[in-house]
Amino acid sequence: MPKTTNSGNAKKSELPSTLQKSDAKAQRTFAKAHDAAADEYGEGERAHRTAYSALKHSYEKVGDHWEAKSEKGPSDQRAGSGGPNAKGESAEGVNANATKKHLLEIARRLDIRGRTTMSKDDLVTAIKKANRRESARNR
Repeated sequence: MPKTTNSGNAKKSELPSTLQKSDAKAQRTFAKAHDAAADEYGEGERAHRTAYSALKHSYEKVGDHWEAKSEKGPSDQRAGSGGPNAKGESAEGVNANATKKHLLEIARRLDIRGRTTMSKDDLVTAIKKANRRESARNR
């Protein structure tokens, strides 16, 4: 099912809940990438993954919504390797390539305990967990 209207805007009712709470550009990015992928590969999981991949290039997940990244680019090792046989683990929208300072700021906003003593990898894991919890709570 198309995720954009004839005017090119995203259909909010067709978007995942985390995107419904995000800005219009994030919604358009996901919707247009999804529609293009659905035309190419057909409706389904592959179109959905392609749309999220495009979104993660410019946005990161913070709690129950997506926010623009300060610098565009792959957000984790898996996104950096690309292709249908990508290697590495997904950070589920967390910008694992960001600085530790940035990750600490996101952890502070999500009220993650013990964040100041965590390594960068531990911060990414804690933010992923907090994002999942926040998204589930707000559905």
